[in-house]
Amino acid sequence: MKKASVILSSALVLGTLLAGCGNNNNNAANTAATNAPAETTAPAATNSGNATAEAGQYQDGTYYGTAPADEETGWQSFVLLTVEGGKITKADWDAFNVKNAGDLKKKVSEDGNYGLVSKGGAQAEWHEQAASAEAFLIEKQDPAAVVVNAEGKTDAISGVSVGVSDFVAAAQAALAAGPTEAGPYKDGGYKAEGEMDAKSGWKSTVALTVANGNIVAANFSGVNAAGDDKKQYSVDGKYGMKAGGASAEWHEEIALAEKYFLDNKGTAPTLDAEGKTDAISGVSINVGEYFTLAEKALEGAK
Repeated sequence: MKKASVILSSALVLGTLLAGCGNNNNNAANTAATNAPAETTAPAATNSGNATAEAGQYQDGTYYGTAPADEETGWQSFVLLTVEGGKITKADWDAFNVKNAGDLKKKVSEDGNYGLVSKGGAQAEWHEQAASAEAFLIEKQDPAAVVVNAEGKTDAISGVSVGVSDFVAAAQAALAAGPTEAGPYKDGGYKAEGEMDAKSGWKSTVALTVANGNIVAANFSGVNAAGDDKKQYSVDGKYGMKAGGASAEWHEEIALAEKYFLDNKGTAPTLDAEGKTDAISGVSINVGEYFTLAEKALEGAK
């Protein structure tokens, strides 16, 4: 009997210790759950190739994100996502050019001016391949499902040979940023030009790009009778403002005007009768016509 009592007492003590360990583990798990974010709008960018998004994971709304611009070509990818009922129901992968502004990449491709098939030997044009990538994302519900190799390409999407790393990066950035409100303009490229100046021999030109309703790229330049681009003419050292005593070349000053235009969402600075301004540091050239032409170009975006 004594031996039986000892065994029973040992069992009770061991059971109590095990129960105590179990409670400690549960408390630790509850602490982790409490400290975790209450809601996650974007899945972790694991690039594991397995979609982790589940129905109802995303907050309903419109999402917008960008990838870094390509330094060589000037194209900067962006992705617009529509979420309904917690799921991605629409995806739009496109790009604007920070160097040239104007039409979006899809429009350039649709018009036959990108030349992925004729110039690059691809099986499909860029906008067609973009559509396949968009459909894949809608199916998988997670940008990380697009497995990207060292060259920025993927074997996960049939018929897509273009680089998709920017697509993945922009989509992940959009989901991480959360729902956003679109700006007041219609997406696309818009242009306007002035009259040829008989004295200078230049005609002012403006090209703008709108994405998610906001002005995202601007190119203030000009063209002469020979067809030279004024900005490139200056870059090549042919305009010669510094040689004439200016502190900067024309393309450097006009770049500051473009930045002011973008930073102020299209609002023009205070201008004098000559079209010059003191509101933009480092700008001594006439910029008035460019802001007037930009306003004219945006009339088609309203």
